[in-house]
Amino acid sequence: MRTHNLAVIGGDGIGPDVTAAALLAMRAAADRFGFALETTDYELGAEAYLKTGVALGEDTVEALRGHDAIVFGAIGDPRVPPGILERGLIVALRIAFRQSVNIRPVRLYPGITSPVRGVTTENCDLVILRENTEGLYTAGGGSLHTGTPNATALQNSVTTYAATKEIVEFGFQLARARRGHLTLCHKTNILVHAGQLWEQVVAEVGADFPDVTTDYVHVDAMCQHLPMNPGRFDVVVTDNLFGDIISDLGATVQGGLGLAASANYNPTGSAPSMFEPVHGSAPDIAGKGWANPAAAVLSAAMCLAALGERDAALVCEAASASVLAELPTFAGPDMGAETEGLGIRIAERVATIEPGALGDPDRSLMSLLAAVAPVRG
Repeated sequence: MRTHNLAVIGGDGIGPDVTAAALLAMRAAADRFGFALETTDYELGAEAYLKTGVALGEDTVEALRGHDAIVFGAIGDPRVPPGILERGLIVALRIAFRQSVNIRPVRLYPGITSPVRGVTTENCDLVILRENTEGLYTAGGGSLHTGTPNATALQNSVTTYAATKEIVEFGFQLARARRGHLTLCHKTNILVHAGQLWEQVVAEVGADFPDVTTDYVHVDAMCQHLPMNPGRFDVVVTDNLFGDIISDLGATVQGGLGLAASANYNPTGSAPSMFEPVHGSAPDIAGKGWANPAAAVLSAAMCLAALGERDAALVCEAASASVLAELPTFAGPDMGAETEGLGIRIAERVATIEPGALGDPDRSLMSLLAAVAPVRG
């Protein structure tokens, strides 16, 4: 029997609850399609940091490296100053494991109404690829004269040819398998040096993909085009900061952050990829059962796809979407069920729903990830 060895980081706030629901769906899919999951829990997040003063130790990094994938819940706690866990855990794992491609699907599922007028299931199905290891997030900086009228802050940004080429190549491969269109999103009229490098790489790689058309959109213009005309876009490639911003805008278009999944993806298989919902830890509702686990299950579906389990991924996605369509609202006390109950309902649906329930499975992101799944080693 095929066996996948998963590291599980529930994290803070609602993270452990939605992660438990995601694992329930994954195990239901494993039972249905004949593979096994082995899981190891890692106590990382605010509690661990407050006890030890360490967000992520080297021994933990090496232990995580031995897994096939990482299922991640959420981090964030008001007791820990901003940046410590985000940079010390999430960003550190992305860099340590060369998770250079952040994958954010933006898809409006059947039965869900977008808060943006004119957005439909037919015109909202795109993927935003965010470079995940460089830019302003990882290049460092410094402060001078802090606390005085002369306070000065420096925040550096780094863009390399190697990392840019890695995500652009992945973007073209994905676009070729989807609808054959790739958009570069940047701010080349102001950030001329980084922008020129991105444009150079897109042109260079694009020469090897003559069947994929390309265009360019400034990031500020993207904030208008994406909600007004999402059907214009198929695969979008962009840098770390811009990707963080426009992918959250995309989440709003598809129904809200509570429906948004993500993958921190290592396209070479040299280290595990990490899969997480992007809604955050929501400490104000932790323990109340008000968190919707659908985004965690959708992230788990991408995990299964990246492990080569195509049909298991498809049914986890379809089960999440079908249960979402039955809810009166997507979070809070009026959701119609608590987190645990929704997790059970999704897992039960996983056991019966068909892989093609959301349309042509061959066009699905899950199928495409499964097709290019790297061999770990």
